Amino acid sequence: QLQFVESGGGLVQPGGSLRLSCAASGLRLDSYAILWFRQAPGKEREAVSCIGLSGRSTNYADSVKGRFTISRDNAKNTVYLEMNNLKPEDTAIYYCTAGLCSRKIVAPPGSPWGQGTQVTVSS
Repeated sequence: QLQFVESGGGLVQPGGSLRLSCAASGLRLDSYAILWFRQAPGKEREAVSCIGLSGRSTNYADSVKGRFTISRDNAKNTVYLEMNNLKPEDTAIYYCTAGLCSRKIVAPPGSPWGQGTQVTVSS
């Protein structure tokens, strides 16, 4: 059964950094574009970033451009989300999944979701 596993979240002060990791069991990530989403309390899940198969194509939500960097290490079957200059509004549960990565970041219906990893930005 396909399952994504997110890790690397935590509590960080504003301006701090975290690196999230996305791994998968039962799946070679290098066969898919990988997406990062987040969901803050009381809000809908929103797209954050995505990376194409080779890693050359990426996309970011306007709110994180210039602060977040997505990358993939296919040898380790892992996708990373490097988050710098974190802000309180980045506080959310972060999820990864497979989907479409182009001008839009789209998780098709039925996309598998992991448990997510909590990111809290607070002083």
